[in-house]
This record gives sequence, C-alpha cells and structure tokens, in this order.
Amino acid sequence: MSGLRQFDVIVVGAGFAGLYMLHKLREAGFQAHVVEAGSGVGGTWYWNRYPGARCDVPSIEYSYSFSSELENEWRWSERYAAQPEILTYLEYVADRFDLKKDITFDTKVTAAVWDDAMKLWRVDTDQGNGYLSQHLILATGALSAPKTPELPGIENFKGAILHTAKWDARVDIEGKAVALFGTGSSGIQVTPPLAQKASQLTVFQRTPNFAVPANNRPLNEDEWRQSRATLPARREAARQGFLGFFDVPRPGAAKDDTPDKREQRFNEQWNAGTAGLLLAYEDLLVDEESNAHAAEFARRKIAETIDDPDKVRKITPQGYPLGSRRMCSEIGFYETINRTNVALVDVREEPVTGFSAYGIWTTDHHYSAEVVVFATGFDACVGAIKAIDIRGLEGKSLREEWADGPHAYLGLAVPAFPNLFTITGPGSPSVLSNVVVSIEQHVEWIARCLTDMRASGKATIEATEEAERDWMDHVHEIAQQTLFPRADSWYHGRTRDGRKVFMPYVGGCGPYRATCDEIAAADYRGFNLG
Repeated sequence: MSGLRQFDVIVVGAGFAGLYMLHKLREAGFQAHVVEAGSGVGGTWYWNRYPGARCDVPSIEYSYSFSSELENEWRWSERYAAQPEILTYLEYVADRFDLKKDITFDTKVTAAVWDDAMKLWRVDTDQGNGYLSQHLILATGALSAPKTPELPGIENFKGAILHTAKWDARVDIEGKAVALFGTGSSGIQVTPPLAQKASQLTVFQRTPNFAVPANNRPLNEDEWRQSRATLPARREAARQGFLGFFDVPRPGAAKDDTPDKREQRFNEQWNAGTAGLLLAYEDLLVDEESNAHAAEFARRKIAETIDDPDKVRKITPQGYPLGSRRMCSEIGFYETINRTNVALVDVREEPVTGFSAYGIWTTDHHYSAEVVVFATGFDACVGAIKAIDIRGLEGKSLREEWADGPHAYLGLAVPAFPNLFTITGPGSPSVLSNVVVSIEQHVEWIARCLTDMRASGKATIEATEEAERDWMDHVHEIAQQTLFPRADSWYHGRTRDGRKVFMPYVGGCGPYRATCDEIAAADYRGFNLG
C-alpha cells in the first residue's frame, strides 16, 4: 500500500454536501480530502446544464445557513435561481473558504475496500491514484446518477443523443426536429427552450406530472431586505419543521371547507411556488378525500391552458394523489405543449417500437427526429453510491446488500460497513425535504460523531443490524400513514424481485433531527464503537 495518500477522512463528491463536509471537518481539525469526478465544484449543478435548468426551491432557502457572513455577502437575483447562478454560488463558497486546495478533480472513485486489520478504507480511482482513510463519507448526491431508458433499435439512430444531466451545448438544435423523452422536473424545464428553437418538438411521455406555476421573478431590494431581517428565525423554523421550508401548511382540512372557500384558498396557493398548492391545507398529503379536491383543481387549471382536448387528456395526471410524485414547478410548460410545433405522444397508448436513422417508430406512427433528448431522471438516492464497488467486513458488497432494497440506519450508516457514512442516504428526509437543510444536518451530525470518537479514543463505528432494521420498519410505517406510497415514483427503491421500498423518511425534518441528536447523546445508540 505504499504510495497511497492517507487522510483522516475521504469525502466523495464536491456538491453542496461535499463542500460543507470538507469545511466542517477542517474546522474540527481533521485531515480531509474530497475526490470529485467533475472538473469543478457544484455536483448536480455542475452536470445539469440543460436549457431551462433551475432550482424549484426558493433561492434564499436553497443556500447554506452555516455562515452568517456568507449569507450577508451573497445576493440572489431571482426567486428561483437558474443553474448558472447556483453554480456560481457554489464556486464562490469554494473560493471563499479556500476549499479547492483539498479537492482532487476529474477523478472518479471506482472502489472502496475496508481493511479490518488496519481499520482503514482503501479508496481506488479511475486515474490510478488511491487513498487510505479512516473514514469514508459519500456526498454523492441523491440525484446524480442519470438513467437512460432501454429503447428498441436506438443503435440505428444517426442523430445526436443528449441527456439533461450530461448536456452537450455544442449540439445545435436550431431548426431541427427534436424528440424529448420524459416530462418530470427536468423535462418540464427543458421543454419550452427546446420548442422555441426546434422546428418540431415531439414529447414522449409515460406518466404526466402535476406542475404548478413557479411564479419566478427578480428579487427586488425591498423583498431582499425583508427576508434578511427575518432570516435567522425562519432558518430555525425550517430546521425544526416538516419539510425544511420556510412556509408551512395552512391549518384545516380541505374536505371540511365549503366549495367556495376551498376554491378561494386553492387559487391563492396556485401561484405560490412549487409547494404552494400542497400547503393550502395541512391534510393534503395524508387524506385521500382532501387531496382529491386539490388534484381536481390542478387538473382544471391545466385544462384552461391547453386548447387541444387530446393534449389535455394526455398531459393531465390521473390515478395517483397530488404530491405523491415529485411536485414540479413550470415556467411556460403548458403553454409550450399548446404550441402547433409540439406533438405529445403517450407511450402507454403508443409504445416505441424502434428507431430509424432520423426518427422514431411507434405502434402507430413514425416521428422525425434529428436530436433525441432524454430527460429521464436518475437512479435516485442510491445510484451514485452503487456505482462504486464498496466492500465492507468480510468483503460484503454494498451493491448486493441493497439488491433487496436500499437500507441504512438513519440514512447515515449501513451494518458491516464500518466508518462509512452516507449523506442524505435512504431512510433520511433527503429528497422529500429542502435538501440543503437536510445536508447541513447530516454534515453537522457526522462531524460531531467523528469528534466524539476522537475524544473517546474510538477507532471504528458501525450501525447494528437490529437498529437499522427497526429504523427502516419505522420509515415504512410512517410512509404508510401518508399518500406517498400510492404512486409509482422514484421515491421507491426496488428489490431484485421487483418489490418497492419507500426510501425517504417522511416523519419530518424536525423530528428526524431530534432523533439523531438523541441517539448521539445516548452514546450513539444503535451503533457499535470500537
């Protein structure tokens, strides 16, 4: 093992999680190093450069809270920041805290093997360089491993193929026939700019999603000053709240209101941003009858925007509760679907059967295409972790451990994998929260854990199987009390025999934080330390 650089901690990934983890570890006196596959910082916001890419969480909320100086220095220009501004923000953070000197770029971690005799991780990369580290922290991101569908005959296609998560700006789409697969969050964002440039845009959709107006706007000085005055209190409320957002659900049950009052409240919330409609009443994610009222309101709003009845039928979500799949925000999406140069194909009615050199065959038609764009999402929460060949005690493979469903104690640690931590892993609030709030909580908990271990002279920490099993049972039990499991969504992991495992913890950011703190205070109950 000579020639391997050794650190206290290796962190994989230099996005929101990896940057703050590095800063926090250096602050605590640990020798830490980050390994990043990209050529720069940013994680998701480094890779996702497709036209229209922006965050669906308000900019002020989707930012670090650990430094009041940083908060005072940075000024967001829009309510919902676009990808270039978020990337510039993360580059600013990296430079301000001098983080890049401890990051190796253009290097992908390919394997990590635990040496139980040495009590160290050996970390290998695609560049041939390796590391030894007491602790390994996976800050790989919940939405960072792109998924591309397996479509028959795609090898016949002679045009350009793009994925929103690996965008190539050198591909010119001006005046070309473009085929877009997917109408999730990325698909909804990329549709308007594609349609504006393409001669013809054909959107291939499997499951329509509910999308609400982003109501994006520049942040004026008065709004900025007002937000600054209340920011500390609102930050703390978000940490202790349900989803980690500043705004909370309005009281009452939709099913108990009169139709007129319900309509008024839904209208008030319709333009309130991504989560606005879901915040109209406090029971929309747990009561089927109340949710049905909100879903029907959203369907009527969609129908008002589109002239073609067939397009309305295809683009309108049916068969699952509002919010049980990721709630999307849109800027001109439905108006774009209404355009004459946009066709909408429901692949459940009209499956793709093959590709020609410059087109796509379905059971009913042939659609011309010079460029194919996949906005087909990610192997959420676990894909980037499973991409690494991670071996724990007795050579156990994490991929194999998760083949029957992703699992982790608190979303932080997995039995048989000592000194391995996952930031916003399965079993934590993760993607069902303001993820920056959840990231900061995980980073701070991990830093506290390593500091406590150092103070008590402990070399290893490992989650117990019993604690993990009890926690994942709790995650499942809480999820069943909501409407989330009613939809087939990427919130679910899959077992090798096709069963669904609901991954995020929906018990609330505040209660989750309290549980993690209580476990740490109880000498890390559910962990074995040695």
